[in-house]
Amino acid sequence: MPFDRRKFLKQSAVTGAGVALAGAAAPAAEAAAAVDATAARKKPGKRYSLTVMGTTDLHGNIFNWDYFKDAEYSDAKGNAKGLARVSTLVNQVREEKGRCNTLLIDAGDTIQGTPLTYYYAKVDPITAEGGPVHPMAAAMNAIGYDAVALGNHEFNYGIETLRKFEDQCDFPLLGANALDAKTLRPAFPPYFIKKFRVPGAPPVKVAVLGLTNPGIAIWDKAYVDGKLVFPGLEEQAAKWVPKLRSMGADVVIVSAHSGSSGTSSYGDSLPYIENSSALVAQQVPGIDAILVGHAHTEIAELLVTNEKTGKTVVLSEPLCFAQRLTLFDFELAFVKGRWTVESVKATVRDSKTVADDPKITKLLKDDHDIVVEYVNQVVGTATEKLTTVEARYKDAPIIDLITKVQEDVVKAALAGTEHAALPVISQASPFSRTSEIPASKVTIRDLSSLYVYDNTLVAKLMTGAQIKAYLEYSAQYFVQTAPDAAVDVEKLTNANSRPDYNYDYVSGLSYEIDIAQAAGSRIKNLTYNGAALDDAQKFVFAVNNYRANGGGAFPHVAAAQELWSESTEIRTRIAEWVTAKGVLDPKDFASVDWKLTRNGTPVF
Repeated sequence: MPFDRRKFLKQSAVTGAGVALAGAAAPAAEAAAAVDATAARKKPGKRYSLTVMGTTDLHGNIFNWDYFKDAEYSDAKGNAKGLARVSTLVNQVREEKGRCNTLLIDAGDTIQGTPLTYYYAKVDPITAEGGPVHPMAAAMNAIGYDAVALGNHEFNYGIETLRKFEDQCDFPLLGANALDAKTLRPAFPPYFIKKFRVPGAPPVKVAVLGLTNPGIAIWDKAYVDGKLVFPGLEEQAAKWVPKLRSMGADVVIVSAHSGSSGTSSYGDSLPYIENSSALVAQQVPGIDAILVGHAHTEIAELLVTNEKTGKTVVLSEPLCFAQRLTLFDFELAFVKGRWTVESVKATVRDSKTVADDPKITKLLKDDHDIVVEYVNQVVGTATEKLTTVEARYKDAPIIDLITKVQEDVVKAALAGTEHAALPVISQASPFSRTSEIPASKVTIRDLSSLYVYDNTLVAKLMTGAQIKAYLEYSAQYFVQTAPDAAVDVEKLTNANSRPDYNYDYVSGLSYEIDIAQAAGSRIKNLTYNGAALDDAQKFVFAVNNYRANGGGAFPHVAAAQELWSESTEIRTRIAEWVTAKGVLDPKDFASVDWKLTRNGTPVF
């Protein structure tokens, strides 16, 4: 059953655990659900073995299915994904260890990432009166998750959708550093506690502390600004771990939607470190293990020494999309009247080694089939094949489609306003290297594969000088390449340190990017309407909300005056535009705005 928020409010008077957001109380911070173990496994009454299972960055993957390709998921390494597979792995572990000796948690990014999650957030939303149960809530309830940390993508559809999802879950969503902006108290439960009974000894008390990513304040500013704040993980762990120990926790686990690298995304001006799980382990005493999320990497086991106690903290990050399941195996001993963690070992299990759990298949097949039918709807016909294969180093018509749609939407929105006469220019990034619109019928899934994020559109007021600085910053994406050097397109960009989504086209202008020059001096022959760009010229800049809020730390745009914004996804606007046209013909949207050069000579 879902947690009783009223009960939690009474408890919070004692624990100080949480507050309401938008008039709703957070669910219970402590679920001390006593579980009877069949027997201690070694020397009954004196030792205990506990297994904590973990997933992260599920991103709406329930089945081993690629909605963009309309086929079974596959990759070069033969991986398989989906909660239906994880459910089988979880069942195996519970059979091996005894269900009463296990705990199942997740480190966030649950309700965004596939057409499945988009459909139940926007097309048939869970927030509608009498709306559906979110498939991720249904799946995770059926599998029996105990607690889930909030990820940054939980906020992509707004707080109302998140709260509705929370209501539908039979487990708490944890976020010790997701604080009410006014009271600075937790807006979600900070922790979850569960007791495991051991014959002949006191119960083992296990606490899970949930921490989320401080980048939410920038990436989803439109939804959280003035409502929530997100202080650093280290700061909040240092506050809560001692409290959990004082409450009698024998084992403290952190579920952190934060990678382990100690770095932040390229360019993002975050007030706190984005990927700080290892720093938490190093700086905060009293933690036994950390389930790591957010980075989409696989770390079976990472050992970090706490600088204050010398104790080893065990970290593990299972591969995203439910491709792996982490197992933390704890060995505890009852010594001098208390339980002590003797050892922790982390391993991962692979979803490709098992089949889907038929229980999950039966439960969610109808939801899946509805979404498959939705994404295969035909919205138009393309006159020629369009692809993103070369879009990161050549001006590709398929990206021009995005900028054209954004220009048209913003022009219509500003019609009749004081800014209607200003020229509209637009940005877009080559998100995918594999997206393709065939020279035939065009479906929603074709267009969704082009724009894989749930970004929305914003109009900002910027000057010519600011746009030039913006383009110079974007051009850092390319590796400086001598005029006579051979060109290897696989080594032409800094994509390892600066992802493709942080390289922007800008439409409506004409310019060259001279990659023989040092970064900061690459934009050449920048013109508007055939004349050199006037630094004082004012433009309406159509930009996605991630960039508008400061994502990527592009200059000027975050501070620029906002003229208009909306909540409809850019992906939806593209589908509407193509539907209205009926025929997708590059002559209606394509233009050559930029090219790569070396000392004035085109690279291609």
